[in-house]
Formats: sequence, structure tokens, C-alpha cells
Amino acid sequence: MSSLETRQLRYFVAVAEERHFGRAARRLGMAQPPLSRAIRELERQLGVELLTRTTRLVTLTPAGETLLADARLALDAVATAEHRARRSGRQPVLRLALRADYDAGLLPKILDAYDELPVELLLGGRGEQVPPLHDGRADVALLPTPLDEHGLDVEPLLTGPHVVALAATDPLAARATVRLADLAGRRLPDGTRAELGGREPVPAGTRSLDVSQIFSLVEVGCIVWFLPEWAARRFPRPNTAYRPVDGLDPATLAVAWPAESRSRAVAAFVRTARQVAQAAVDDDWPEPTTLSA
Repeated sequence: MSSLETRQLRYFVAVAEERHFGRAARRLGMAQPPLSRAIRELERQLGVELLTRTTRLVTLTPAGETLLADARLALDAVATAEHRARRSGRQPVLRLALRADYDAGLLPKILDAYDELPVELLLGGRGEQVPPLHDGRADVALLPTPLDEHGLDVEPLLTGPHVVALAATDPLAARATVRLADLAGRRLPDGTRAELGGREPVPAGTRSLDVSQIFSLVEVGCIVWFLPEWAARRFPRPNTAYRPVDGLDPATLAVAWPAESRSRAVAAFVRTARQVAQAAVDDDWPEPTTLSA
């Protein structure tokens, strides 16, 4: 592995994941012939066949499967090293990953109370907060659960009910409560089936939508959207109805950080977030209510 180049590993991973040289070349932004030559040179260099090629299909050999797993780890390690090296030469900041408008209104109060370091926000969609914690782009995250806690320390801050956002003209908006089964045939913003309650894996390559895009699609009946009631309270809209969902797990806001972190700044942020969240509960955290259109 020490004689291999990052470029070779990146080329091989693209072909192995796409199972097609043409698609891999487009993904890499290069022509197919030099990509094919690069993979043949990699096989010659290693002395093993990595791919089985036919006119329509590319499959991995056992050696290829092994290299794919190791290559992904190696590329992740290189990316993490790059992020950390660049950060070491910059003014210290705390990088906070979060899902836009999923902070339960706590973020301004946390930032007001936190004075250890300047805070830089890294906004993302569903599921986009955990990877930055692993690769060094973020130091800490505010995010909804459940999440993959491998390699992380996670502390819940607040828990409240979920609601579904529907077009005000949707027949389901006439009901006081909606069941997951009632949502059969409808899609969530990430393309998954609403009746599965957000438990379906997100298709690879799905483009994240911002809040304004989501509401535009909800209001014309193209999608529905699950969101915590605390987030719904921030978006009263005349063409959107919010209804409780029977069978949908409660929403929990948590703070998460890398388990190996020994940063005083991260510890101070977690402590501040915990104190602000507890104060919100003590100050009469809203009881569940039915939000009207």
C-alpha cells in the first residue's frame, strides 16, 4: 500500500462503486481510456486482477473487494489529515455541525453563553452532521437522534413530539391526528416513503433541500415532511398544516462529539448546551399541542 498513490485509489474506488468505467469516468471528470489504463497499471503494479470485465458489467474479484475496503479507509484517513493540517495553521475556532432550524431555538442562547472560542457553523441536511465529526471538519454537532453513535459521545438535550407538515388542502389535514399508514404513497423530502416514518435508508446521491424548497413542495402536495413540533412552531404558514403522527417516535435533540476528543473548548460547549437546555425545560418547555394550518 505504501507504493500506491492516492490518485490510483480514488480511480479504483470510483470504478468499484459504479461497476462501470463510463460512469466512473464521468464521476471523476475524465475520459474513459486513461481511466482504463490507470486501472490496468494498478493491477500490474499489484500483480493481481482486481476487476472482472465484460462488455456490460464490471465486478470485483476477491482481491478487488479487499482493496476497496482498504482504499476507502486510506482515502478517509488522507482527507482527515488534510482537514486537520489546514486547521492547525488557522485561528482557533469551534466548528459546529447542525441541521438548519433543528436547534429547538437553543442555538442563539448557547452561542450567547459560550465564550471559549468563536463558533463557525456547518449547516447540513438529514444525516450530514456525523461525517464531519469523523473526518475533522467539525468539532461538535447539534443533531436529531437516532444516529450512528460509533466513535462518538452523545448526550440528549431535549425531547418532544414529531408532527407531519402537509398541504393545507390535503384531505389528511382535516384530521386531528394522522397515522403512518395514512401516509402510504407519499414521499419525504429525501425521497423515502413516508409510511416508514423516516426509517428507510436515504438513496445514494440524494440532493439535500433547504427549508424554503421543502415548504414549497409541501404546499403544492408533492411531499410531506416530518419535523419536531419545536421546529414547526417557528414556521407558521397559511398553506401548511401540521398534524401529530400516531406511531412516529419522539424527536430528540442531542449534542455529539468525537469520543477521542480531549478539547477543553468542546467540553465547554457541551456543558453550555446542557445548561441552556435544562433552563429551557425549567422555563416551561412547551407541552404537545395540535398546530393548525
